[in-house]
Amino acid sequence: MILLIIIPIYIALNLYILHRVHKWLTACSKRFHSKWFVVPYIVIYSLLALSLLFAFLLPSSGFQVLVKRISNYWLGTFVYILMFIAVADILRLILKRIPGKVHDFFFSKVGYVFVGIFLTALVGGMSAYGIAHSHIVKVNPYEVTIRKNCGDNSDLKVVLIADLHLGYSVGDRQMQRMVKKINEQDADLVVFAGDIFDNEYEALQNPDKIAKTLAGIKSRYGSFGVFGNHDVTERLLGGFSVTSKENEVRDPRFEEFAKKAGIQMLDDEVTLIDDAFYLVGRKDVQKPGDGTTNRMEPEEILGDLNKTKPIIVLEHQPKQLEELEAAGADMQLCGHTHDGQMFPGNLTIKLMWENACGYLKKGNLHSIVTSGVGVWGPAMRVGTDCEICPITVHFQG
Repeated sequence: MILLIIIPIYIALNLYILHRVHKWLTACSKRFHSKWFVVPYIVIYSLLALSLLFAFLLPSSGFQVLVKRISNYWLGTFVYILMFIAVADILRLILKRIPGKVHDFFFSKVGYVFVGIFLTALVGGMSAYGIAHSHIVKVNPYEVTIRKNCGDNSDLKVVLIADLHLGYSVGDRQMQRMVKKINEQDADLVVFAGDIFDNEYEALQNPDKIAKTLAGIKSRYGSFGVFGNHDVTERLLGGFSVTSKENEVRDPRFEEFAKKAGIQMLDDEVTLIDDAFYLVGRKDVQKPGDGTTNRMEPEEILGDLNKTKPIIVLEHQPKQLEELEAAGADMQLCGHTHDGQMFPGNLTIKLMWENACGYLKKGNLHSIVTSGVGVWGPAMRVGTDCEICPITVHFQG
């Protein structure tokens, strides 16, 4: 139903951009009035704008993958074109009421052309940077202290990764970069905090090769993971789901892939590792993967555990911090937020989550949220990083 609202708005916004850009071009030169420019301009822009719809409607194929990738690049560029044109138009309305040299320049032909050139360079530069930056995996370390004994371990190196979003925009090359960074950490434990996939298994390019790359991760206790809200089979149009809640179920191939990759998935399950600490894996709060929204509450899943041992909770979305702390959890490791992924999302995301990204202590609970390794929607990172998070946990019983 939401698509019936979103699609007309999206079309209207593109018509607005189409008009505003052409108006600026004709101010630059009369040549842009010519039908030899106008027709190709409208056709090319329309193809880019409608690439989201084409990618959705096309059957699975190499061509569909190409169109989907183009649409992901376009989506990020579209956001910045719209944002900067809107800002320029708002400033124009404000300056209209303020006479002076700035007003005179802004409303002159030279000023109009200059502003257009500046905005074009800004959009192009930010888009190119965002695409390139999304392929760089950084290391963002943390250090925490849990006041419990952990068997013979005085400390533990846990590498947190999340939001791979394997599919159209993220493939084996990004996984190779990630695995290289992980193996440099000499980890005791590696955990995947959900959204390993980007909804459609068919979108994976050479899944066996990617699974083999992930199986090369080295750590003392191995790799564990949970599923996220995108680890269900559903088709997306511009990031919006077009399936019903009942159909949001996990493709069995997701679990088969995880086994090949050497990742033990925990689905509302608890495992006691080395008789020293608990690792608790929770279902996603939004889409558990079985067409329901059912999952165990913190007190229910942690109630029978030996609270003298460290309890590490792994889940996709950073929610229920207070409830987890009250139930006896010592650390919660999450992803999901992408830290907003693209400016200005990295600023607004902090309004939506108690811990949008990074570290937060809630009572005795250490909450760590990573911005993730991959990208969702726009294939760009602006103002945020793709990262792995090595967490050195010290124990003081």
